[in-house]
Amino acid sequence: MKADNLALKLRPTTLSEMAGQKHICSEDSPFFKLLKSGTIPHCIFFGPAGVGKTTLARIVSKELELPFYELDATSVKVDAFRKIFADHRHSLAKPLIFIDEVHRLSKTQQEVLLLPMENKEAIIIGASTENPYFTLSSGIRSRSMLFEFFSLHVEDLEEVIQRAKEIVEFTIDDDAKDYLISSSAGDSRSLLNLLEFAIKVDTHVTYENLKALRPNALKDGVSSDDTHYNLISAMIKSVRGSDVDAAMYYLARLIDGGESADFIARRLVILASEDIGNANPNALNLANSCLQSVSKIGFPESRIILAQTLVYLSCSPKSNSCYKAINEALAYVKNEKALKIPPQLKSPSPKNYKYPHDFGGWVEQDYLEKNIVFYENSTMGFEKTLEEWLQKIKN
Repeated sequence: MKADNLALKLRPTTLSEMAGQKHICSEDSPFFKLLKSGTIPHCIFFGPAGVGKTTLARIVSKELELPFYELDATSVKVDAFRKIFADHRHSLAKPLIFIDEVHRLSKTQQEVLLLPMENKEAIIIGASTENPYFTLSSGIRSRSMLFEFFSLHVEDLEEVIQRAKEIVEFTIDDDAKDYLISSSAGDSRSLLNLLEFAIKVDTHVTYENLKALRPNALKDGVSSDDTHYNLISAMIKSVRGSDVDAAMYYLARLIDGGESADFIARRLVILASEDIGNANPNALNLANSCLQSVSKIGFPESRIILAQTLVYLSCSPKSNSCYKAINEALAYVKNEKALKIPPQLKSPSPKNYKYPHDFGGWVEQDYLEKNIVFYENSTMGFEKTLEEWLQKIKN
C-alpha cells in the first residue's frame, strides 16, 4: 500500500486503537464505562494538537450511532447550530455536534448553546488546545465534563510507527526512529506526516532524510504540558523569587514556543501589582507601558521590551500586602454579616461628618462599625515610606 494520507489511514476507529490517553480510553475508565452504557455527557476535550481529540469524538458518534456534525469554531455561524437543533427536534436520536477549536466561539455563540445543552437537544463535544477554564464561559463548563488530553509518550508513538509498518512497507534506522519521535513533540499526526513524506523519498527511512524534511524539532508551542501556563507559572515564580536569569530563561522559552507578547505582558502587569505592589509603585507603570508597547509593535522587537520589564520586576523589592488585603476583605464580605455604614459616612454628608482637610489631613472618627485589620504594611521598599507618611499624618 502506498504511503498516502498515513494519518487518515491510521486514524483509530475504536477506543482500543487509541494511542495514549489511557486515563480516558482504558476499559476501567469512567468515560469508557459511560460510552459502553450508551450515554455520554457534553464534553470538552482539551490538550495539544495531534493527540486524539477529534478521533475520540468520531469514535463516540460511531459507538452511539448518532447523527454526527463536525464544525469548526473559526468559521461556524450561529444559524448552523439552530438548523441542526431544528432538524432533529422531533428525532429519537439526538445529534452529536463536534466543535473543533471550541475556544474560538464568541460569547454570543456560546450563549446560543446553553439552552440546547441544558435541554439535551444534542450532545456537544468541543475540542481545544487551550485551557477551558480560561477560554470558555462558566455556563459551558458547568454543563460539560472536562477531559484533558496529554502529549503522547515515546511508547505511544512507537506503537503508531508499528501500526504504520502493518499497512506500508518501509524500514527505518534506529537514529531516524529516535528523531522521528523526539522531533514530533508528542503529536501523532505530525509524526505520521513526516514519516509519509520520508517514505516517498526512500522506503528506507534515514536520519539524514528526516532532518532534511524537518530541520528542527517541533516546538511544544503553547499547548503542551510543560509550556503555556506551566512556563508562565515558572517565569512568574522566578520573578517573584528575584531570580533574573531563571525568569529570562522561561521568557525565552515562551517566546521561542510562539507565545503571544500580549499574553506575556498581561501576566507581567498582574505580577507587578500582586507581587511588587507599593513596594515599588513604578513597577505597575512600567508593566502597563510594556503591555501597550508590545500590542503595537509585536515580535521580534517586543522581546526587548519584555526583557527590560522582566529585569526591572525581578530586581524590584517585593510585597504582596495589597494582594493579601483585598483577598481577606473579600473573604470577610463573603462569609460575615454585612456591617452597617456609620451615619456620618452616608450621602449626602451629614453635619456630624468630620472633613479631614479641616483637621490637617486626619481626624479620628469611625469609618467601620467595628475595628477590622485587612492591610498590614510589609515595610518593603516604598511601602515603608507610605507607612511613615501615614503615621506622620495621624500624629
